[in-house]
Amino acid sequence: MEVTFLGTGTSHGVPVIGCNCKTCTSDDPRNVRNRASVHIKINKTELLIDTPPEMRIQLLKYNLKEIDAVLLTHTHADHIMGFDDIRGINWYQKKPLPVYGNLFSINEVKRIFSYIFNLKHLGGGIPQVNLSVVEGDFYVNHQKITPLPIYHGKRNILGYRINDFAYLTDCSKITQKTYQLLDGIDVLVIDSLRYKSHPTHMSVDEAISEIGKIGAKKAYLTHLSHRLEHNELINKLPANIEPAYDGLKIQV
Repeated sequence: MEVTFLGTGTSHGVPVIGCNCKTCTSDDPRNVRNRASVHIKINKTELLIDTPPEMRIQLLKYNLKEIDAVLLTHTHADHIMGFDDIRGINWYQKKPLPVYGNLFSINEVKRIFSYIFNLKHLGGGIPQVNLSVVEGDFYVNHQKITPLPIYHGKRNILGYRINDFAYLTDCSKITQKTYQLLDGIDVLVIDSLRYKSHPTHMSVDEAISEIGKIGAKKAYLTHLSHRLEHNELINKLPANIEPAYDGLKIQV
């Protein structure tokens, strides 16, 4: 399995508009962060997790066009506002794209992008999608995917497990059921917004604690704000934990 981090930033992205902090003015490309998303290639199946505002740019940059499905974690703007650019994938693949999420996310897609599902919509292209609500294990091609219920503040959202890899962005609390579903995980990607605590995201210390509790052999931090400078952060982390960065490719 190959995982490519297309974006590792928080909702503002990094640099933040108008900010002159050391992260936002850094010349280290690892401090430039698009909104959070990953591409996963396993055997002949290719998956996108979330459709952030920069999705089109990300797909072009990494020459990604054979997408088998989109997995939605939730529908906050930084994770969903590239949804219309599914049209480009449709144009290349000549078929509708399966999109998976929990019931709330699927209903929110229908509400936010109501023009897609309005039979009276006239003019302009619309994404061709097949929406599916997931409640347990499901398959894309023959690849098993396990949705992982987590909390983003008080909101129920999803992470995903694929074989021995798991992705938990925008996470503030992990459910007991999900701890069980994460048993035996090798590589974990987990939310880590900043050093200070936050009501809807994990801090660096909270993420480190959860990684230890889960027992992942290797972990990567994502959804990083401009409060976290890459080199400073990596020097504060245990040997088995690294901050992810846009363009990072890992083999699982």
